[in-house]
Amino acid sequence: MTELIVDVAHDGATLKNLVVLPEGTGPHPAVLIYHQWSGRSPHEEGAARALAGLGYIGIACDLYGDAKRGTTQEENTALMMPLKDDRAKLRGRLLSLVNAFAAHDAVDADRMAVMGYCFGGLCAIDTARAGARVKASISFHGLLGAPEGLDEPQIHSSVAIHHGWDDPMAPPEHVEAVAKELSARGADWTLTAYGHAVHSFTNRDANAKADGMAYDARADARSWRALTAFLSEHIGS
Repeated sequence: MTELIVDVAHDGATLKNLVVLPEGTGPHPAVLIYHQWSGRSPHEEGAARALAGLGYIGIACDLYGDAKRGTTQEENTALMMPLKDDRAKLRGRLLSLVNAFAAHDAVDADRMAVMGYCFGGLCAIDTARAGARVKASISFHGLLGAPEGLDEPQIHSSVAIHHGWDDPMAPPEHVEAVAKELSARGADWTLTAYGHAVHSFTNRDANAKADGMAYDARADARSWRALTAFLSEHIGS
């Protein structure tokens, strides 16, 4: 595997994305990985390397610029909220990443997917909501609320949502709302809820179940198997 940093400019920010290329001659199918609220981290970078081992280009995206990372809840919130509160700006940033990597020589633009964790899970669903020409959008313990005041183009992407049923950041009414939204918009979608799992169930460093954030090995393993099957179905390998 080969690793490199690819810069993408958007709205005054330089997004520094870790790209992990698989062995063999390209172009290859590619998966953009959106990060949790703290910024691009070893969690997303590890997923990129694991996907490269399966024959995909794994791209751990930087949504904040200059690979900024928070180290406290206050810093993480300060990084995330300007994008979470401005979904039009977030949409532009997500589409800029998709379009930039669709034009990359190593990427098969007809076989692209996006996925994300927590805040990145919302970004994965928002990429589909924006009408991006990707084949699959996968959310892991993501925030689910729809943007307000934005247009609703045709959803081209198949959507898979992996949700911890006890996640306090995505209560049952949010789950029902996103299901109704995707159905009303004619999307191909699936939603899997993992019993007893809470927020951040794929993150081995999450250990605050009293606050609704904890790793769950069973949900992590099951959702990864589901991911690989979904990617194989929609973009091959």
